[in-house]
Amino acid sequence: MGNKVIWGITVRELLIVLSFYIVSAFFYHLTVWSSSAQYSTTNSALLGLKAFVDGGGLQYGIFLLFTIPIWWLIFIKLKPIKLWKRLLLHMFFLPIFIYTAQILYYYVCEALGWFHLEGSAQVWDLYIPALFYLIQFGIFHAYEHYKENQKKLKLEGELKQAALKSELAAIKAQLNPHFLYNVFNTINASVPPKQEKTRQLIATLSDLFRYQLKASKKELVTLEEELDFVKKYLKLEKARFEERLNIEINVPESLYKEQIPPMLLQPLVENSVKHGISNNLKGGTISITIFKEAEKLKFEIADTGIGVEDKESLFNKGIGLTNTRLRLLKMYQSKLEVLDNNPQGLKISFVL
Repeated sequence: MGNKVIWGITVRELLIVLSFYIVSAFFYHLTVWSSSAQYSTTNSALLGLKAFVDGGGLQYGIFLLFTIPIWWLIFIKLKPIKLWKRLLLHMFFLPIFIYTAQILYYYVCEALGWFHLEGSAQVWDLYIPALFYLIQFGIFHAYEHYKENQKKLKLEGELKQAALKSELAAIKAQLNPHFLYNVFNTINASVPPKQEKTRQLIATLSDLFRYQLKASKKELVTLEEELDFVKKYLKLEKARFEERLNIEINVPESLYKEQIPPMLLQPLVENSVKHGISNNLKGGTISITIFKEAEKLKFEIADTGIGVEDKESLFNKGIGLTNTRLRLLKMYQSKLEVLDNNPQGLKISFVL
């Protein structure tokens, strides 16, 4: 029942709206029937499909017909604009809704030979649609607010959960980073000069720990610092995969001083290595592309690996991608997108 039908509407929501219309039409029919019974010697039918359609079903069906395009414009097409502007649009749509619904209703009634209000009584066919319009769209806006609030509560819950996981991870890793940094330097000094490559790898690993220690104390770092960290991480991975791993970094130097959150790119690059390169016998290329578009920084981390069909499953295989997605959403209201890369592999993109 929670499956989406169209425009993000679920089966349950659709049934509720249809039930609301049917109940409203029946009560309108009941009111008209009880009123006419007092002034007419001919008893009209209360029950029956024809009696229901004639008494209120047709009119409320026309209400629904005109409501759908107005609802789509306000809640789907124009949703990005501010709420007060969308509310003002009702001043434009309300009279259109009232008069067009009345004209169509009278036309159908006359074509079928059915009764409709005449003379001064026709004012009720203006008042009732106006009242119904305001009630139903008041409910629609209230429900939209409720859903947005539920999304915020869910996001806050996920952020708290992610923070808790990070705290638990920090507790499990209580080893002093300064101690690790000094141990790496000690090991590096004890390695024979002939094993220069090993010495370089240990020094690179030591630099990674030093950056992590620094990043844990800062809210923002320069893009240059973050890229330098990622390059060193990829250097270690290059030593593991050798010719199977190729690296391309496309970032203009003019962006090096841009400020970004620390440790933002490494989890995404690690994902490309883990799910793109390591599972591909032939290896592949990891590319990091950063450019400015409409005064915003656009990031693309792509690989030419085997790709992943169920992209959402990537967020269930570790906390790196999940935490990065939550950080972007919380700090910048930016969405982390996982797409297919051309000609193969995955591409992760986001905007700051």
